Amino acid sequence: MKMIIHIFFTLSLVSSISFASVQDFCVADPKGPQSPSGYSCKNPDQVTENDFAFSGLAKAGNTSNIIKAAVTPAFAPTFAGINGLGVSLARLDLASGGVIPLHTHPGASEVLVVIQGTICAGFISSANKVYLKTLEKGDSMVFPQGLLHFQLNSGKGPALAFVAFGSSSPGLQILSFALFANDLPSELVEATTFLSDAEVKKLKGVLGGTN
Repeated sequence: MKMIIHIFFTLSLVSSISFASVQDFCVADPKGPQSPSGYSCKNPDQVTENDFAFSGLAKAGNTSNIIKAAVTPAFAPTFAGINGLGVSLARLDLASGGVIPLHTHPGASEVLVVIQGTICAGFISSANKVYLKTLEKGDSMVFPQGLLHFQLNSGKGPALAFVAFGSSSPGLQILSFALFANDLPSELVEATTFLSDAEVKKLKGVLGGTN
């Protein structure tokens, strides 16, 4: 009898732990609460085939900006059907000279595939070793989770790439924006980057930072 109770308890515990993994899906409900693991699930009775399709990557992004580039994400909840599935996508449009500045994705690794043009891409390891590669149409490159990386259009015309992430919400932090696009005091930026006061103020002015 004790063995039966023990088995029943164990099965109940395993069932409760793996409940999320046996669900077919968890379509994001943007009106519900969000947790580190994702958005709450939409009522299955309200889920339709449209939740599992996304057409936002078909249109080129606007590259008329300071970086001459555009990122069109397909993350949860914009693409509601990927919530909780551990995947997401984005489209990168880079005009001539366009760049996706040094940035990190704290929540996921990234794989890039070049569709058009030539892209110089690279990342920096935690040992400060640089891994740099010029990618042509059809080439791909992986960027490990959390490491600083970038993409630069090094060709003569526009470039297009698609990226995939190992999370429905990979997160994003752009290094230059973190330093110069907020109210972090200039003297602290200067002390931690060894840049001059004039250089810091110039970059803050360009990126909209204050203080």
